[in-house]
Amino acid sequence: MALPAPIIAVLAAFEPLFTQPTWQRILVLVLGTLLGHGRRTVTAALRTMGYAADPHFSSFHQVLNRAHWSPLAVSRTLLRCCAATFLPADAPLLIVVDETLERRWGRHIRKRGHYRDPLLSGKGLAVSNSGIRWVVFALVVPVPWTRRRWALPFLSIAATPPEVSAAAGHRHRTVGDIAQLGCRLLHHWLPDRAWTLVGDGGYSIIDLGRAAQDQHGALLAPLRFDANLFEPAPPRRAKQNGRPRCKGAAVPKLETVLAAPTTTWTATCVTWYSGPARVVEWCSGTAVWYHGGKRPLSIRWVLTRDPTGSRALRAYFCTTPTADPVEMIRAYMQRWPLEVTLEESRAHLGIETHRQWSDRAVERSTPALLGLYSLITLCGQALYPQGDVPIARSTWYPKRTATFSDVLASVRQALWQAEGFCISAETPDIRILRATTLDRLLYAVCY
Repeated sequence: MALPAPIIAVLAAFEPLFTQPTWQRILVLVLGTLLGHGRRTVTAALRTMGYAADPHFSSFHQVLNRAHWSPLAVSRTLLRCCAATFLPADAPLLIVVDETLERRWGRHIRKRGHYRDPLLSGKGLAVSNSGIRWVVFALVVPVPWTRRRWALPFLSIAATPPEVSAAAGHRHRTVGDIAQLGCRLLHHWLPDRAWTLVGDGGYSIIDLGRAAQDQHGALLAPLRFDANLFEPAPPRRAKQNGRPRCKGAAVPKLETVLAAPTTTWTATCVTWYSGPARVVEWCSGTAVWYHGGKRPLSIRWVLTRDPTGSRALRAYFCTTPTADPVEMIRAYMQRWPLEVTLEESRAHLGIETHRQWSDRAVERSTPALLGLYSLITLCGQALYPQGDVPIARSTWYPKRTATFSDVLASVRQALWQAEGFCISAETPDIRILRATTLDRLLYAVCY
């Protein structure tokens, strides 16, 4: 199995995580999934790699449902590789988190439930679907072949319904609990790096903010306009009796600050969700967010409004009280690349097309396909470090910057060319193919 030297260098970081027999089978499955089209099943990967007649095909299925290897160790290595490749050594990490629904059916898939389908639902229309809900963590990085940032998934955890957790005898973990687990893993994997976790309104949780602070990180998320905000607790007097106060006097709610004529607004031009720059007016302050029975959380809040009135009012908070309000707004806009990543993964990597049903195989298959997105990006960077990725242009489509489909095509082309096609001695324009390579090419094209 010949591979280009840059791709060998990328894959070498993951080899120590597996036994040698398992690693050889994983290479077959990864390359077969990368080169294939359509459904990303184990059998499709084997056919693409020329293993259709292998009598030991079941050993490749066992990589997902039986082999002993740690998905968390793979996630840690993937995160470290992405951070080392695309970011300076001292740069803070911007981690985005969101949920995605993998539509799956089948009575043997125990981790599935019925959830609201965000792609089919809309205003006034709620559509539920059967599937597995994944909480996806991705690192936002700049890539040399485009001005837009990419979100590279490195960790995906299934959020099971309460009845499934009860049937399995496990404590039910909500999306917030899974996000807290992600905070602990981030600090454990990269203890010397500063990081900020960015989520939508579902992650606006006091406990999650405290968990991020305890793990030397930060949480950035939307804030309710009626949140209970207070001044910091006054200093304790000498010989004062009673329990220490955890908060001071109440401050006006954000909806009051928004309507107050004395509020000072500052206009700033920011890039709006990877689109054109727009003018946003904002005001900011610090407070203590408190709810009964929970530890108080020191935050910086930011209110934003559109001068033209065409966009809704927004409120955000960050668990770093000294954070720059403008940087908070810009960082929150970096959530959009994850939506693009999830859509590209469905279109090009076969999310929702594999047929694994056992618990262990399900927990490994979809995170592996999402992680393949990051692995392909790493291979593209290794092949084209200057960012000169070939772009598929046409007369009717004047494409200016490379997209994921271009990077994927470039990696596929490098893998096929590594097969070592011989040049005919009689006709230099003719390349000589081995019969097995020709069969693989024909299968990739025809099926």
